[in-house]
Amino acid sequence: MDPEPGYLYTLKIELVSPNNDLIDIYRQACGIRTLTWTNTTFLINNKPVYLHGFGRHEDADIRGKGLDLPTTLRDYNLIKWIGANAYRTSHYPYADEIMDLADSLGIMIIDECPSVNTEFFPASLLNNHLIINSLTELIARDKNRPSVIAWSIANEPRTQSYEAGVYFGKVAAHVRSLDLSRPITIALARSVYEDRAGQHLDIISFNRYNAWYQNGGSLDMITKNVVNEATAWFEKYNKPVLMSEYGADTMEGLHISPSFIWSEEFQVKLMSKHFEAFDQLRAKGFFIGEFIWNFADFKTAQTYTRVGGNKKGIFTRNRQPKASAHHLRRRYLKLAQELYNSDLPNDLYDYTSTRLVRDEL
Repeated sequence: MDPEPGYLYTLKIELVSPNNDLIDIYRQACGIRTLTWTNTTFLINNKPVYLHGFGRHEDADIRGKGLDLPTTLRDYNLIKWIGANAYRTSHYPYADEIMDLADSLGIMIIDECPSVNTEFFPASLLNNHLIINSLTELIARDKNRPSVIAWSIANEPRTQSYEAGVYFGKVAAHVRSLDLSRPITIALARSVYEDRAGQHLDIISFNRYNAWYQNGGSLDMITKNVVNEATAWFEKYNKPVLMSEYGADTMEGLHISPSFIWSEEFQVKLMSKHFEAFDQLRAKGFFIGEFIWNFADFKTAQTYTRVGGNKKGIFTRNRQPKASAHHLRRRYLKLAQELYNSDLPNDLYDYTSTRLVRDEL
């Protein structure tokens, strides 16, 4: 999409004997780029970047969470098809092979450690908890990857307590001791007015399910709520803001008019209300990205609130598009046209009439 896409160089290392005989050759792909950020902007090679992508999971219908290279390649083909430029490795480090493809295709990654829904933050947690070791290992593994543009140190922790503020201050300091070249974020879910972790971050990411978990079905309140919340995050912390999760569970093939929750029509309308908010926020100058939840449906524990797993995917678990995939594709490719002057593909809109310039799905 970008007129100057990422490029990988090949570093060649030769092992030579004292007699100048070649013993071995090792080749390593590598990329060179800069990352910088201000209180309103995220930049790569000194150019502002707007992130548009997904939260994802390592999950598919045949092998579950097992590494599946054909499915991985299919996923990246779909990511490129839909026009996304980034995703978050929710909620754990992904396999090296998956990260290698991100490097080669120029997909930007928010790299997340396995810390989900942490509720309590005793002083002993830093010494006994997995997070410090996992972050140390994650950064050691991925710090030289050009695709990795930020570290996410938690997903939806309970950040309203004083102890949470102290805890994440220490975790952020640990990450900065290992890597100062990338910004730090958390996928925040507590109210902006009670949060105590954002002061330690470089980018404010927030998850919010308007018209789903809050005020289910109430589409009309989405745009105002998203604009108001993102603005409140910026006003509180004076840091760039992105929406890291929004969405609605959707059963493929369920069509209801007027739109009703769980239907494909409802998912499309919910997305459009968010798109309105995102465009208003982009005009404010501090909003740097939108990540829908989720790339594809995925398996969860059995519960009466799930019908065969989490159905918030734009694609089904076996990677077939819902109506929302085509809607999101139009959004992301139009963003690419606006931001990078990219050409629109010929198949973006099906022919309807010479009098219509686009198909209003």
